[in-house]
Amino acid sequence: MLHPANVTRRFIELYEEIDLPPVRLHDLRHGAATLAHVAGADLKGIQEMLGHSSIDHHGRHVHEPAARSGPGDRRGRSPARPARPCHL
Repeated sequence: MLHPANVTRRFIELYEEIDLPPVRLHDLRHGAATLAHVAGADLKGIQEMLGHSSIDHHGRHVHEPAARSGPGDRRGRSPARPARPCHL
């Protein structure tokens, strides 16, 4: 069995090793929901994918990708470091 603290510790080591900004493992669930939404999945499908009992949760937690203008977004971030998505 994997202990949650060990998984979290290894995850942190990996993102630091490849010089990514800090992110919580739980945030990856939100990222998966965002990608599914952008790909056209309906909220009911996303609810089932994440194992949530209520679709109401997704109105607060499914995200839209940040708008881009040119090589970076309006805040000057490069495409390799996208802005955090915004809540719907």
